[in-house]
Amino acid sequence: MKKFLEEFKAFALKGNVMDLAVGVIIGAAFQNIVTALTENFINPLIALCTGGAGEDGVVIGGTFTINGVVFNYGAFISAIINFLIMAFILFLLIKGVNKLMTIGKKKEAAAAAPAGPTKDQELLMEIRDLLKAQSSSETDKE
Repeated sequence: MKKFLEEFKAFALKGNVMDLAVGVIIGAAFQNIVTALTENFINPLIALCTGGAGEDGVVIGGTFTINGVVFNYGAFISAIINFLIMAFILFLLIKGVNKLMTIGKKKEAAAAAPAGPTKDQELLMEIRDLLKAQSSSETDKE
């Protein structure tokens, strides 16, 4: 049981799980903001352009009834608008994060790439090669 709890603690406190939890909480809070924007700003603007809200207060579209079953297509259209706004914002956030990550990787790659030899090092390598060639030619003569 103790080992199980230790494994669970290690899993729950990993960076990825904590990041996911924070993301879900922020996403839920942000969804409320987007819903409020749609219901209190975008829908009334559309209602102004289309002639106002219906009897039931639904701004977009409205409802219709077939055999006593109410279909609220106005709420469905509002949900689609919410989804599109959230998808666009998430797209922008992910694009920004990916750009930041590629910038960081480029900096790491530039720092990790060894610098070329200096002029002094090149000269020393030439001297070494000449000495090797000279010593090998002397051993061939003997």
